[in-house]
Amino acid sequence: MAKAARQDQPRASVWLDGKAHRRRGGGQPSGLDRDRIIEVTVRLLDAEGLAKFSMRRLAGELNVTAMSVYWYVDTKDDLLELALDKAMGEVRLPDPDSGEDWRDQVRALAREYRTLLVRHPWVSALVGVFLNIGPNNLAFSRVVQRVVRRTGLPAKRMTSTISAVFQFVYGYGTLEGHLASRAAAGGMSVDEYFQQSLDTVTAAPQAAEVLQESREIMAARGGDTVAEMLERDFEFALELLIAGIEAMVTREAEASRREEAPGTPRESRPEG
Repeated sequence: MAKAARQDQPRASVWLDGKAHRRRGGGQPSGLDRDRIIEVTVRLLDAEGLAKFSMRRLAGELNVTAMSVYWYVDTKDDLLELALDKAMGEVRLPDPDSGEDWRDQVRALAREYRTLLVRHPWVSALVGVFLNIGPNNLAFSRVVQRVVRRTGLPAKRMTSTISAVFQFVYGYGTLEGHLASRAAAGGMSVDEYFQQSLDTVTAAPQAAEVLQESREIMAARGGDTVAEMLERDFEFALELLIAGIEAMVTREAEASRREEAPGTPRESRPEG
């Protein structure tokens, strides 16, 4: 008897078994193609968010029936995975073979990933939900790995280094995207929303001490707008990570030299 699929197993990917290019039998719905469906999906997700997205809403935007959309994709999850990879295709990738310094390429990749997460706040909610084995995501992962290899760190440190940089960027970009989304939902600019939040927190006596410390820190870091403050924080944090990689390269090299240094040969030891 076949076993039922466990709920904690990874969901099947649209990129497996040819699903990404599958077509159902019967006539093709007029005026539709997969690229257009994915493009409109991304636009709706940007405008309305993941929670409001539905196949019925998409069909209405395309001016077709929901069944017409299902001619191209089996499920809503398949479509979201296709949209996720479409968004990943916006990331501009450096050439690891160009001879450019790895530090500049790490900076470029980190900035591009942050921009993606802020431009498309729904992306962060889907990363990790799917296997992310679409061509654009694989291209991004391949370049990241090749750039980090050029740091000089041993292979056993690659995943830790990639995690340090890009999980930081993921968290930073996700929170920045949430901030922009909340401001837009309230019909405010990010600066207006930020000031409103400060005013609200000021009214809470239990937060007065923490808020005062926060004001002093924010004043010290400078920046007339939220965008400027976020930019300065991101760039300095990124430089901290790069400096940390440089320090670990030196430490790993020294450790390797100590391990490889030969001991005094037994034959050359003086007789006691």
